[in-house]
Amino acid sequence: MNRNVLEIIDALSAHEDNESIRVLEELGTNSPDNEVREYTSRALVRKNVHDSLKVVIINQGKGINDLSPSVAMSTINEILALKDKEEVIKILDDTISMHSDESVKENARSVKSLLSLS
Repeated sequence: MNRNVLEIIDALSAHEDNESIRVLEELGTNSPDNEVREYTSRALVRKNVHDSLKVVIINQGKGINDLSPSVAMSTINEILALKDKEEVIKILDDTISMHSDESVKENARSVKSLLSLS
């Protein structure tokens, strides 16, 4: 992956404003490049705030719901590595109880099960 792209993703992940999350979602998680999506999803998880976690948990085709197994597993591993899992558990619970897409609900259930084992 292009070093400049990595640096841009890192810089955006360091910002605490919602605009940085929007840019990561719009450009990073929608990229045709698996590596860019993987790196972006991990950066969004590391932010560990409601809006960034929401992107990688509730959106079909992004984060834990990405069609690329490497992107999905990388995102899940990053979630499991979080020290403070309070916000991610809230979003997983909300997704399980309220999301309209059954496959998104099922992925949230699976990640929640993995969290309970870790």
